[in-house]
Amino acid sequence: MAAAPVNDTLDHGQSCLIITGAPGAGKSTVSLMVSQALVRSALLNGDQLNEMIVRGRVWALGEPADEAARQVRLCNQNLCALATNFADSGFTPVIDWIIPDRQQLDFYLHTLSPRRVLVVVLAPSIDVCRRRNATRDADEQFAFDGYEDLRSSMHDGFGTAGWWFDTSDLTPEETAIQIVAEAPKRAARAL
Repeated sequence: MAAAPVNDTLDHGQSCLIITGAPGAGKSTVSLMVSQALVRSALLNGDQLNEMIVRGRVWALGEPADEAARQVRLCNQNLCALATNFADSGFTPVIDWIIPDRQQLDFYLHTLSPRRVLVVVLAPSIDVCRRRNATRDADEQFAFDGYEDLRSSMHDGFGTAGWWFDTSDLTPEETAIQIVAEAPKRAARAL
């Protein structure tokens, strides 16, 4: 990927970058591309981190609900611990994870403080998310039907926090290039 020149406030651990959004928004693809465009970065994928639980794993919307919630909290804590360690060692952590509400966003902002946190919400239309999810390989599809509720929860909770980036008409490459170029000035607003 031929990325835009890296802004020093994004690279070398100067910021923690969170890329979030609904299933099918392009988080994993774009997060990898952004990480690859930086000079020193670490990609932290919440789904992969959760898969470290070999026995007893419950997915975020699974049953029992209290155990699912406990494991989401554990994943959030682990993502923040890793992000802190990488940032303090001069690597920009790029966190790829669904942050569904303001309570969880505030956890990240508080836990990663005093480091600069940049939040990018990939926000293509719900129809685009559904289409992208449906065209993935079967083993990579995310069984999810709560797009409207998730979008509402994120929008109501986040308000103007971060950069709400409509990528409906962009390729992953175009999205990653814009994030590298513009996140330092656009993704920190109103946090």
